Amino acid sequence: MSTTPIDKKTEGVVLPGWLVVVLRIIVIIGLPLALTLLTARALMTPLYMQWEYNRPNFPSDPFGFTKEDRLHYGPLAQEYLFSDAGLEFLSEQALTDGTPLYNERELSHMDDVKGVVQGLTRFGLGLVIVMAIAVVLLAISSRTRPELYAALRAGSILTVVLIIAGLIAATTAFEWLFTQFHGLFFEGSTWLFPTSDTLIRLFPEQFWLDAFVLMFGGVLIEALIMGGVMWWLLTGRRRSPTQQRP
Repeated sequence: MSTTPIDKKTEGVVLPGWLVVVLRIIVIIGLPLALTLLTARALMTPLYMQWEYNRPNFPSDPFGFTKEDRLHYGPLAQEYLFSDAGLEFLSEQALTDGTPLYNERELSHMDDVKGVVQGLTRFGLGLVIVMAIAVVLLAISSRTRPELYAALRAGSILTVVLIIAGLIAATTAFEWLFTQFHGLFFEGSTWLFPTSDTLIRLFPEQFWLDAFVLMFGGVLIEALIMGGVMWWLLTGRRRSPTQQRP
């Protein structure tokens, strides 16, 4: 039996079975990471700081920083992390009385944080590119498109499971989660500071708790929407009549 010209257009490129399996694995495993990194990056903006510092129940600084001080100094720290500026960008910042804003230990930590943030940014960009290639390769053929839908649905389910666990940890065992998170990227106690230090005054524990909850909650919503759309596409395809070939 021959294939009609319309069928040829819809069938597209035929991928070997092993490659389809590899691409599906990339999509399934990569989806939780990609959604988490993209959502985290979306939160690392002055817009989040504006919202967080203006919340009525956000803890005040017992050592004297006003909301305006935090709105001034906080975005500068964030700007340093995503710019090419050297450590002098932070070391030259001072309070109104001329006192350096950060001590040497804080500056060393911020240098470490910048390396981690920019490393994760490069990793995230590479992951998104690899996933985009996998999605395109699976999507260009009508034969493998259901495999893409199934992989995205499976990745969404995996994301939901992981995020629910993360939300439970963030709301019931935040200290443990925060410690484990820093233990992945920093040595020893280099990330621990007195409450009188600038980094704690600008970014108290509540700042990070809210960020974790928003990040996990955002990823959860994204995964639920994507999983629902993929489920609809798969069930809709099974219900549609198949094309007949002469």
